[in-house]
Formats: sequence, structure tokens, C-alpha cells
Amino acid sequence: MLATDDAVLVVVDVQGKLARLMADKETVFPNIQRMIKGAQALSLPILWAEQIPDKLGATIAEIADLMADLEPIPKTSFSCAGDAAFMAALERHGRKQVLVVGIEAHICVYRTAVDLAAAGYAVEVVADALASRIATNRDVGLRKMAALGVGLTSTEMALFELLGDAGHPAFREVQAIVK
Repeated sequence: MLATDDAVLVVVDVQGKLARLMADKETVFPNIQRMIKGAQALSLPILWAEQIPDKLGATIAEIADLMADLEPIPKTSFSCAGDAAFMAALERHGRKQVLVVGIEAHICVYRTAVDLAAAGYAVEVVADALASRIATNRDVGLRKMAALGVGLTSTEMALFELLGDAGHPAFREVQAIVK
């Protein structure tokens, strides 16, 4: 079970023109926003990665604006786990549960999730907050991640699992975020 004192949110590569090409972006981007707002309401650390931002562009404004107090971690590796600065930031938080959102589900999200799971992290990808340019690629990525030990969750499931109880101090805030 996800726990607020052991979880971290990782936002992967929601950048530039590539982001605008994603299938189902009308659903995925609001769910990424919900996950970020929910993580903030629950005081979860957030790590934010960008794949070669000088070539692919910056994170799209509707996502980046929610994390204005954070700095993105630039990377060239498809896997966030292949980047020393990212791994150092993750290790500094000392948390072992990783929730992953972003693009593309079958490339950078896939490699990040599988590599972090292989490194001993309990990884869950937020299926309704992931996209690929082609829906089939997203679906194949999800199936392969699951087959390799990565958990699948959804935006509402993850946030309410983290809350654990309607008496949680952030319950009303999280409830408003998912509506």
C-alpha cells in the first residue's frame, strides 16, 4: 500500500511539441495536474525530469506552472534511473515508493519504471496519467511494465490510497482535486 511518508511522485518528460502529439492528452494532462496537486496536498516530494530540453523544449506550461518552486532535472538517458543527478535527488528523499506519470509510456516512462523497480523501489505507474503518441504503444508499455513487476494504478486510486482514511487532514483538498 502507498504511504505518504514513503512515496515520491516522478513527472517524466511532458515537454514541448512532443507533448502536444500525445494520444488522449485531453485526459492525461489533467490527471498529471491532479497527481501533482495531490502530491502537494499530501506533502509528497516531487521529482521532475526533462529529456534533452534544449532539443525537445521545456515542460508544457500547464504542468510546469504547478511546480514553479522546483527545478527540472535534465537528462539524456531514456530512463530517469540512468541519470546520476536524478538518482541522487531520489536517494536524498529516502523514500522507496515511486509513483510515475508522464510521457512517453513505452519509452522514458517504461525505462524509468522498470529500472527503478530493478533497483529495489516499489514502482507504480499512474495509468491514466501516462501517454504515448500512439495509443497502442501506451497499452503495450503498460502491459510490459506490469509483466516486469511494476504496479499499475490510477489517479484517484493512488490519491485515495495515500489518504487511507476520510479523517486525513488533506481529505477535503484531495477530494476537490479529483472532482
